[in-house]
Amino acid sequence: MALVTFTNPDYKDKTVYAVAGSHTETLLKLAKENKIPVHFDCEDGECGHCLVRVTSVDEKDRMGYFLTDKEQTVLKELGKLTQDQIDQLHVDDMPSEWRLACQMIVRDEDVRVEY
Repeated sequence: MALVTFTNPDYKDKTVYAVAGSHTETLLKLAKENKIPVHFDCEDGECGHCLVRVTSVDEKDRMGYFLTDKEQTVLKELGKLTQDQIDQLHVDDMPSEWRLACQMIVRDEDVRVEY
């Protein structure tokens, strides 16, 4: 099981367990189930309101995980990633620290989510 720590300067940090490996639990679904006030609107990866920054809580490298096509488009529009950075993430098989909570599936790793 993964531990996901949601952090925001306006709220107390909250760490929750996430069932990893199910490939159905998005960060947004996990936040909603645990009453964590992550902003969202469309829940479909089109608006960018659920933008979060995801980092490791320990010294381990993050697991490689692809950005969805919707995330790539929105993150470029928001100025968080360039196409060159996206291409490099694919080459290095590394995840982006910028994600959309409605698109990111929780993996078997402990992470910090800034919202």
